[in-house]
Amino acid sequence: MTRNANHEQHRIWNGADGRHWAEHHQRYDAMAAGQTDALLDAAAITDTHRVLDIGCGTGQTTRSAARRARRGYALGVDLSEPMLERARRTAAAEGLGNAEFAQGDAQVHPFPPGGFDAAVSRAGVMFFADPVAAFGNIGRALRSGGRLAFVCHRNPGAEVEAVFAALAEHLPSAQPAQGVTDFTDPDHIRTVLDRAGFTETAVTATEVLSTVGTDPDDAADFLLAGQAGAAPGGTDTDRDAATRARHAVAAALRRFEGGGAVRIPARGWLVTARAAR
Repeated sequence: MTRNANHEQHRIWNGADGRHWAEHHQRYDAMAAGQTDALLDAAAITDTHRVLDIGCGTGQTTRSAARRARRGYALGVDLSEPMLERARRTAAAEGLGNAEFAQGDAQVHPFPPGGFDAAVSRAGVMFFADPVAAFGNIGRALRSGGRLAFVCHRNPGAEVEAVFAALAEHLPSAQPAQGVTDFTDPDHIRTVLDRAGFTETAVTATEVLSTVGTDPDDAADFLLAGQAGAAPGGTDTDRDAATRARHAVAAALRRFEGGGAVRIPARGWLVTARAAR
């Protein structure tokens, strides 16, 4: 049985949310792809490194890390079995024998002490029940002086806030989890990593364009479908709310349309640190 301390996240990502990500993995990967090279560059992965990918989802970052560590390997860990199954199938189809995947909660998973040279995560470290304990566990999995690099969300600009406001106006339950909002604060990030035993922490602002659809209606449909926790039920009132939300989100997205796509600026923090020596 998988050890986990994040029971609510385990429930979410093994339910409708996890299945939606697995089924639409190419689209989600395209949305986040602009962050991947900078993340792996920051981790300074060499061809012999052993890389740990935290919250790997459907495995795009794990596979990219495995290609860089061609004489080493990359292990992707995630709570979501539907997403991991997709990750395994894609890695096998691509012939990546040095990309491995395991279901586990990084907060309590029994990683081999000092078993990795680098740990990375693309928006997968913001949901821990106890982030200090989680990063402490990740730090112990790294060799002395091993490098940590992750990307997390920061506060979006006013234009993107308008998209979320349009959604929340009609579907109030579509709110970010508390951990996501905590990690928008760079001082909080530094405090967590310091308490977890990391050193040399650096937090750098990033911004990439994220393609969310071919046109505003397509993008609105996809964004609402991805909000499984806020999905309306079968009553007329719920269906009316979903319809109003769709129209409002599509209207807010029109300013981002151009060249046959809707691209919104995705703002984040690129965080690097070192495990204690």
